[in-house]
Amino acid sequence: MLEGKKILVTGPAGQIAFPLASSLAQSNEVWGVARFTDPVSREKVEAAGVRAHAGDLASGDFAGLPDDFDYVLHLATYRSGGLDYDQALRVNAEGTQLLLEQCRSSSAVLVMSTSEVYKPQADPQHRYCESDPLGDSNSLIDPTYSVSKISQEAVARACARAYDIPVVIARMNASYGDNGGLLAYHLDWILSGKPVMVKWDPAMYSPIHEDDIFGQTEALLGAASVPATIVNWAGDEPVSAQEWCRYMGELTGLEPQVTVREVPGGIRGVVNDVSRRSSITGPCRVPWRTGVERLVEHRLGGSSPGASVSALSARLMSAFEDRTAS
Repeated sequence: MLEGKKILVTGPAGQIAFPLASSLAQSNEVWGVARFTDPVSREKVEAAGVRAHAGDLASGDFAGLPDDFDYVLHLATYRSGGLDYDQALRVNAEGTQLLLEQCRSSSAVLVMSTSEVYKPQADPQHRYCESDPLGDSNSLIDPTYSVSKISQEAVARACARAYDIPVVIARMNASYGDNGGLLAYHLDWILSGKPVMVKWDPAMYSPIHEDDIFGQTEALLGAASVPATIVNWAGDEPVSAQEWCRYMGELTGLEPQVTVREVPGGIRGVVNDVSRRSSITGPCRVPWRTGVERLVEHRLGGSSPGASVSALSARLMSAFEDRTAS
C-alpha cells in the first residue's frame, strides 16, 4: 500500500471508498471530500482517520480544499434510481472536470467507472475487453448510470490531455467485502429469506474482493498516463450469481431462492477480460469462494441476519419486484 502520501478520496463513506480510505489513512494523509449532509457519515469518516472536507461535485464548490494532493481517488458517483439525466451528467461528468481542474497538480488520478458502460451482448459468457463497444446497459435500478459514466470517462480523458494529468479509468465489476457489494446484498437476502433476483441464467460476473481492490490501487495509480489508461477492474474468476448463491447456501445451511427477471436489452452477463489489469497488478489473491466464506463469517459473526441490507440493495430488490408486478 501507499505510504507517506497526501491522498484525496471522493465519496469517502461509500462501499468501496470507506474501507479503502480507512486503510490508506494508516500510513498516509488522507482527505475525504463529500457533501456530508449526514453528520453521522462525517463522524464515521473522521473516526477512521480521514480528514473530512465538505465539497460539492455538482457545483464545483471545493472552497478550502488543498490543491497539492499526490494522488486522487475519484470514487464518488451519482446513483439516484430515477430519470434525472441532467443531474447525473452534472455530477458524474461535469463534476469530474471540476475536480480534476482543482487537483491538476496531482501525480496521478484514478477515476472509478463501471463495467456497465459496455454495450450489452446477447452471450452471457462474453468477456468484455476495454476496446469493446460502449452503450446503455438499460439498468432497472439506475437508468442514468451507464450513460453518465460513459460521459464521465470522456471528460476524464479530455482532462488528462488538457491539464497533462496522468489518469487511469478503472471499470469496476462486482466489488464486494465486509462493507457491502453485490455478493453481500445477495447473502443478506438469503439470510432474510428473500428471493435473490438476477438478470439471466447464468448471471455471470467477475467479482473482486475489497482486499484485492486495496492491494491493486497503488499499481493502477502507477499505470495512470496521458492519454488516459483504461482498464477493467475485475476479479480473475468468472462465476455466476447462481453458483455463489448455492455456495452461500452450503455455508449457511439455508436454501437460496434465485429468480431470473430478464431486463430487455440489458447486460445478461458482466464478465471482463482482465489481461490488461493482470499485466499491471498481477493476479488477484482472494479466490471468490474464500471471499464468500469470509463474507458469511463476517455477517453471521456480527449483527442479526439481514441487518446489513443497504439502500442500494433495497432499491435493487424493489426494482425487480416492481417489474414482476407489472
